[in-house]
Amino acid sequence: MSRKDREGPEMEAAASPTVPGLGREETPEEDADRTEPVPGAEAALDAPSSRYFASLDATVGDLQHRAQHLIDNVNSSRKEDHNVMSTFRESLLLKVSGLAERLEEQLFHLYGIHNELIQERLQELAEVMERVGEAEAELRQVCRTVEAAYRDLCLQPET
Repeated sequence: MSRKDREGPEMEAAASPTVPGLGREETPEEDADRTEPVPGAEAALDAPSSRYFASLDATVGDLQHRAQHLIDNVNSSRKEDHNVMSTFRESLLLKVSGLAERLEEQLFHLYGIHNELIQERLQELAEVMERVGEAEAELRQVCRTVEAAYRDLCLQPET
């Protein structure tokens, strides 16, 4: 028995999707083709089942409405979060910029104070170096005098 032999009307019916719960099994295509209900079909349904389907339709519609409402709330919350983060980012940037400017001003002020101190120390160093130069010149003069005195002592004949 080939594969084609096995595919009969029973196999085609089993392979096509059906919509359960209807009077006869219909495919979704057949259900979509039917736009208007058949007159008198509603009368065939008894009153309790039609109330059940109406209640079920209302419940499904209510669930869809509630789900859409929740989705709208989530989207609204996300937009609000985005606005809050944008505002926070802008505020933070302004604060950081302000702090950076204040820090820079304080650094320049400290640089000024340190420059004055360095200038004073350099002036003091120059004065000390000048005195060291004078002391060095005076010490050389003393060394020359001692050297000359020593030569004079060494060259004098002994008596």
